[in-house]
Amino acid sequence: MTLLLLFILLVSICFCKSDDRLTHAKPLLPGDKLVSNNGVFALGFFSLENSTADSYVGIWYHDIPERTYVWVANRDNPISSSLSGKLVLTNSSDLVLSDSKGRILWMTANNVTIGGDGAVALLLDTGNFILQSRNFTQICQSFDHPTDTMLPGFKLWANYKAHTAVRIVAWKGPQDPSTGKFFLSGDPSTGLQILIWRETSLYWRTGLWHGASASDNNGYTWSQIVDDGEEIYLTYNTNNNSDRSHLKLDYTGDMMLRIWINLSWVVLFKLPGKGCRHYGSCGPFGYCDSTVSTLKCKCLDGFEPADGSSDNFSTGCVRKEALRCSGDLFFTFPRMKLPDKFVYVRNKSFEECTAECDRNCSCIAYAYANLSSILATSGPSRCLIWIGELVDLEKDSVIGENMYLRLAGSPGYVSAVKNKSGVGVVLKIVISVISFLLIVSCIYLVVICKPRGRTRNKETLRRPELGHLRTSQEVWDQMLEFRSIRLEDISAATNNFHDSNILGKGGFGKGTLEQGKEVAVKRLSQGSEQGIEHFRNEVVLIAKLQHKNLVRLLGCCIHEDEKLLIYEYLPNKSLDKFLFDTERKSMLDWPRRFSIIKGVARGLLYLHQDSRTTIIHRDLKPSNILLDAEMNPKISDFGMARIFGGNDQQESTKRVVGTYGYMSPEYAMEGIFSVKSDIYSFGILVLEIAWNLWAEGKARDFVDASVTESYSLDEVSKCIHIGLLCVQDSSSARPLMSSVVSILDSEAMPRALPKQPMYFAQINRETEEAREDVEHSVNGLSLTAVKGR
Repeated sequence: MTLLLLFILLVSICFCKSDDRLTHAKPLLPGDKLVSNNGVFALGFFSLENSTADSYVGIWYHDIPERTYVWVANRDNPISSSLSGKLVLTNSSDLVLSDSKGRILWMTANNVTIGGDGAVALLLDTGNFILQSRNFTQICQSFDHPTDTMLPGFKLWANYKAHTAVRIVAWKGPQDPSTGKFFLSGDPSTGLQILIWRETSLYWRTGLWHGASASDNNGYTWSQIVDDGEEIYLTYNTNNNSDRSHLKLDYTGDMMLRIWINLSWVVLFKLPGKGCRHYGSCGPFGYCDSTVSTLKCKCLDGFEPADGSSDNFSTGCVRKEALRCSGDLFFTFPRMKLPDKFVYVRNKSFEECTAECDRNCSCIAYAYANLSSILATSGPSRCLIWIGELVDLEKDSVIGENMYLRLAGSPGYVSAVKNKSGVGVVLKIVISVISFLLIVSCIYLVVICKPRGRTRNKETLRRPELGHLRTSQEVWDQMLEFRSIRLEDISAATNNFHDSNILGKGGFGKGTLEQGKEVAVKRLSQGSEQGIEHFRNEVVLIAKLQHKNLVRLLGCCIHEDEKLLIYEYLPNKSLDKFLFDTERKSMLDWPRRFSIIKGVARGLLYLHQDSRTTIIHRDLKPSNILLDAEMNPKISDFGMARIFGGNDQQESTKRVVGTYGYMSPEYAMEGIFSVKSDIYSFGILVLEIAWNLWAEGKARDFVDASVTESYSLDEVSKCIHIGLLCVQDSSSARPLMSSVVSILDSEAMPRALPKQPMYFAQINRETEEAREDVEHSVNGLSLTAVKGR
């Protein structure tokens, strides 16, 4: 009898209603809501104030009278007022939101099929909505796909190896949760700072983390910064678990820390706010002084306003006295938010960092900090070096660091600094001068005592590369990021450039270095002035770029007339060898093609938005998409690429270069190029179909016969739709790569409808055995005619 009662009790417990979870047997319908265990958060359907047209599924604070949303599932796909919706947990352990017509508006992408009825979706008191299997393994969570809010415990991560980062995207307006124009992320290049972007332009940045915990004056929050050797993530928490707080990226572009106190939200800080804290507001060598009551732009000591007026800092500041290299001194600027566009030199002591900058005249500033509380694998020290202009500085009395700036060391200026800074600075000057003289003396002794024969031999090998490339700071960057490889080593690796090692007709050859590493060697045609320009451009650009969807440059070699670039070897060569080959194209089933499209999109997004400078490729086409052993795509050939600086949106040129058929109309006809030019090329790459098939709803008619057994009609239709949006004649009508990547990674279809292009390039892909790129130049117009294989 006791056992029977125990069994009945267990059964009743299993079948009792649980308000914090969703199961296969219990969908969420309008009017229902999940409530976390202690009643902190709720999840359900909602409509915004003064609007009954649309409804959403989201999470809000349940124990606060003021409705405050922290997460929205279908932010860009609301449920129409004439329809109802439901959120279900499917048998394949996916959460799916659909309307009463069966259209899917949002779903998880788990890539894991659990099956059965053991999976459950739980709303936690942290505000995290998690999906877990029957053995309590977490499948996915809402914290991995945030909207505009960071809750305590959320990890803001940036993977500095893969150059990716999680994003916080603001609402479009106070009553519009759709994707807005501002987004926040960790710096994908270093992970050492937080960035806010306004569409494609950098809007604000925190400055570099120095390892200290961050908290407000009342002690409500603290932050933790952790480096696991591949990515850095930051979290924040509250000293009191009963506090209700969050970090929110507002639709205005401000990041706010808000805490619920006395029946209202109190904003503890809001950045950047109004004033000169916006990115680059004070121009090069200008800084925003936040130590005074009214924020104001000023020039660094030793500089003056470029336009002669202290009221206008749009052009920044210029030096009062030019640098001489020999005799220049470094002066300390304390409590500074360090400038952007730094070079991170790892594993250096303070003395080594000083010497690293001092011995190179292109280095104009350096800084040093102990990162023992952050960096777990890369050493506890941080040496930062700046070359070129200093941009986005701020003087901060709380979290600033010392910056050491190179200034002219003339007697007049030393006297001025002495009067301003006192004996301490003079002592530093004396020490610096003595150190400099000692270093010069040592170098002189080494030079005069070194055997002449070897020196002359090395000069023959090295001097030409500096002569060709020392036109800006990029040479110094290169020396830090990749190595020079001897010509004899490359010759041995390629069997003296034997024909059997040639890779296509683009000047590439395959080689194997002494360590057994396979490489691809790009050899510049001798005597080509245009080729030298492309070579220099490619070295300068790609040496700085690190992304899993960009080809990696391993080194270079310049010896007399020989100019070579050494890349990672990608065994499957280029995409065109599959797309336009009747025998090999069957190897590209639809999942692989869709993966390649998404990979190229992420690579372009990095170039346009996530790298430290905006880069326009200008020659995106299948032959410049290389494939590794797993068929992952990597964008290559940056010889025609261009860097955009500052807030530039577009440029024009009299010399148009590129490939006929992939060039946007405004570039081909007017020489105007921007990120939208690359997006047009991406659209052609994805699309290359006839307009009428899509317009008449015959998407399946154009699918390559080789993928008819593997394709997803929804994915194919999405790609066609995106492609058509990308090739619209008006550049302003084309989407940004951030929108393209977002759509490709979600189940949502694009909402905008494309217009029919006035011009649609037909690229001849007849059955020739080889493909050849031929450049033509007429009145400054260089086009590459693409011939079929």
